[in-house]
Parts: sequence; C-alpha cells; structure tokens
Amino acid sequence: MEQLFHVAPYTGYVYPNETVFPWTVMIVVYPYLTGLVAGAFTVSSFYHVFGMEQFRPVSRLALLTALSFMIFVPYPLLMHLGHPERAFNAMITPHITSAFVAFGYFALFYVCLLVLEIWFVFRVDVVAHAQNATGLARQFYRALSLWSDDTSERARAIDRKFMFVLAVVGIPAAHGLHGYVGFVFASLKSREWWGSDMMPAVFLFSAIISGVALLIVLYITIAKIRRVPIDEACVRGLVYALWGFMMFTLLLEGVEFATLVYKGKEGIDIILEYVAHDLFYRFFVFQFGVGAILPIILITYMVFRKVRGKTFITVAFICGLLVLLQVFLMRWNVVISGQEIAKTMKGLLYYHVPVLGREGLIVSLSALFGPLVLLWIFTRVLPPWLDRPATAGPQ
Repeated sequence: MEQLFHVAPYTGYVYPNETVFPWTVMIVVYPYLTGLVAGAFTVSSFYHVFGMEQFRPVSRLALLTALSFMIFVPYPLLMHLGHPERAFNAMITPHITSAFVAFGYFALFYVCLLVLEIWFVFRVDVVAHAQNATGLARQFYRALSLWSDDTSERARAIDRKFMFVLAVVGIPAAHGLHGYVGFVFASLKSREWWGSDMMPAVFLFSAIISGVALLIVLYITIAKIRRVPIDEACVRGLVYALWGFMMFTLLLEGVEFATLVYKGKEGIDIILEYVAHDLFYRFFVFQFGVGAILPIILITYMVFRKVRGKTFITVAFICGLLVLLQVFLMRWNVVISGQEIAKTMKGLLYYHVPVLGREGLIVSLSALFGPLVLLWIFTRVLPPWLDRPATAGPQ
C-alpha cells in the first residue's frame, strides 16, 4: 500500500492511530461538486424566479450544468467507499439519526426536482425537435415529450407555472444540499479546524461564488467555440453577482479564522505554527490572495473604470478561473489540512495524493471533468442556446 503521509519531524509527535487520513482527496472533490451544483442553480434562479433578464442567456445552460454535476456528486463518495455497492443499504435500511442517510434522500429529491424543472423549461423545444427529426431521433424526442405536441399559449403558461414553483422550491433545496456539507464538518468537534458554527455559512456562500464563476467560464468558452456574440450584459450581471458574493464570502472566511484564533483553545499554538509556515502559501497567498483578493481588485477596477468590450470579457474569464481555484483550495484546506493537524494537537502530518488507485489523482480528475463531458452530451440533446429558434431542431 502506497504511503500517503509522513510525519513532520519538527512539530512534535503523533500517536500511531493518528497516522491515517480517513478522508482523502475524493472528499475534497465531493463538496466541490455539490458547491458547483448549488451555485449553478442559483444563477438559473436569477432569471426563472426573480426575472432578471440579463441572466436569460445562461439560465438554461445553468440548469443543464447543475444536473450534469449533480449526477457526478455520488461518484467521489462511491469511490471512497471500500464497497460502493453497500451504499444502497443506507437507503433501504436507514439509520434515521445519521446525517449521511438524510443527505441520500435529500439528494434524490433534488435530482428529481431538477429533472422536472428542466423538462418544463425545454418541453416546447423537445416538441419542436420531435417535429423536425426523423427515424429514431424523432421517436426519442416524442418519448421525451411524453408523446405530447401541445405548444399552445395555454400549455406554455402551465409550463411556466410549474417551472416557477419548482425553481422556488429548488432554491432552498440546492442551498441545503451544500449547506449540509458544512454542517457535517461543523459537527465534528474532534477536529479543531472544523468545529466552527460558521462552517455551514462559509460552505454555502463559497458554493454560490463557485457556481457563478463556473457559468462565467462556461458561457464565454462555449460562445467562443460556437463563434456567436457574447452577451456582455449577461457577463456583467454574472460578474457583479460574483463580486458581491465574493466580498461577503471573504469576510465570513476571515471572521471564521479570527474566531478560531481568538478562542485560543488547547493546541492553538500548533495551528498557528502550521498556518504561518507549512500552510502559508496555500492558505494566505493562493486561497486568499490570488483566489479571492485579486479577483475582487480586478472586478472593482473594471467597475469603477467602466471597462467594456473584449478587455472586460477577458478579465471576467480570468477572474472566474481564479475563483474556481480559490474554492477548490478552500475545500482542500478544510478537508486535508484539518486532518494534517494531529488530534493530540501535538504534531503534524503531510498528505500526498497517489496517482493511481480508486482515490488517486486520475480518478479525482475524472470526477472533476466527467460532468463537463456529460454537459456536452446534454447540450447536444437539449441545446440551451437562445440565439437559435426552437424550431431549428437539435444542433
């Protein structure tokens, strides 16, 4: 078995039963994916619930993105389990006091809700595809439309009504889906780095900014690939949303760390030594500096200087990538760094990601990029683009 850790020789000591990382990189990827789901659904709600027209070009893409990443959410957990087939036992014979079991039912409910909302949003398009397609494609779209070809104004009004109700219900469902992850970490008092009452809020708001950043990157990238004009008003709206949520998220993370230091519990000295030396670049320089403060500065400059055109789009794309990196580092620093501090608070461990294995680097990358492949498939079946009429058929 490949050794995934070693003990830092100058930080004290750890007991033999502490030299195991029960939660590996797969548990870093898991909350990262759920955060992208919650954030993407939030972007779709800006239009479908609150009627913000500037978000219309990405509203349907956001729904497909949320579904693509949601389907992959169980993947890192199943790979983390020694026997993933036993995961069904939690659903069949549940332990009602387990937060993990509750998440299983909650996630299933959210997937069903998301699929229903997507069906009502795309129903008229599916009917149009069925009318223009031939052969097996026609039969597929007819089945997808439940063999209905009603596109009257009355039917469309019913679609909008159900879509609105599902979107409203989906807002707390999506946010609860990710806030649950912060709840799990906050409830584990055995790790000083995790036992914070602010952890659910930090996870929730970081999820929103990660989803907004993902939509910025996806929308600009797809528009460039398709060679269609980029709706600058839409990108500006996404950037403003990212800007506002980022400042609040940065404040929450800063207050959380300040609270940890101010409490000064037993072992705070080893935490401060860890943060000041081993974690300094990963925590302060990259997570806070490059991933959070730099995008805020760039967006603030663009807002006050009223930057427009290609420069605005390029900087927005860069800021989106930086925020995606920042949120991933936040997840890493919570999950892995929390375990690198020994439970005795007397020493440190170092975690190394293996390349191979069911919890290695390759599998982790497949969990991160697999949803993008699935999203490409979804966009081929249900094109979300609003620059082409629905009657044009599938692209």
